[in-house]
Amino acid sequence: DVVLDEELLPFRPGAFGTVLSAMSLHWVNDLPGLLAQIRHCLAGDGLLLAAFPGGETLHELRQALLAAELDTTGGAGLRLSPMIDGRAAGAPRQRAGSALPVADIERLTVRYAEPLRLLVDLRAMGEAQALGEGARCPLLRPVLGRLDAILRERFADPDGKVRASFDIVSMTGWKPHESQPKALRRGSGEVSLAKALGVPLEVLQGRAK
Repeated sequence: DVVLDEELLPFRPGAFGTVLSAMSLHWVNDLPGLLAQIRHCLAGDGLLLAAFPGGETLHELRQALLAAELDTTGGAGLRLSPMIDGRAAGAPRQRAGSALPVADIERLTVRYAEPLRLLVDLRAMGEAQALGEGARCPLLRPVLGRLDAILRERFADPDGKVRASFDIVSMTGWKPHESQPKALRRGSGEVSLAKALGVPLEVLQGRAK
């Protein structure tokens, strides 16, 4: 067991065949830098497998919090930490030099009979906002009351339960190795795409319909 700063890995080069990360990368300040360090400590053809919340996670709560504070106080601050865009999750791995990168996203929906219970659960999970800038004052009772009402108005199912969405981003990437499959040299193909698709070559070239 090692207690460490996850943005400053102390491991030797090629120390691991596999690195797993479960629900932590969304807290990293320099994600491309950390991924480069992980690549450094992976052996050749070693695998990184990670999952973390991203995308539009808690978009219902974000919208409702903003509206509740604006309605009640006339202003609003950042109450939830920003998330990595699921569509752009592959870019940091490519910058870190990962091979064969793949990203996927799955939405999990949790439903609450009492919407404000979500805030209690987030705090218990250690997922409260921790940015140096943003809203630092507590949520006042009038804001919480308005928040509860907005969540019920906008995001309740027919049975009255309120939805909370979590987008789980899954990332995989391998450390480059000579044994991995590689794309063929451009122009070296021996099968005609037009023939495989059963259409004239002029159509693929845009010279005919």
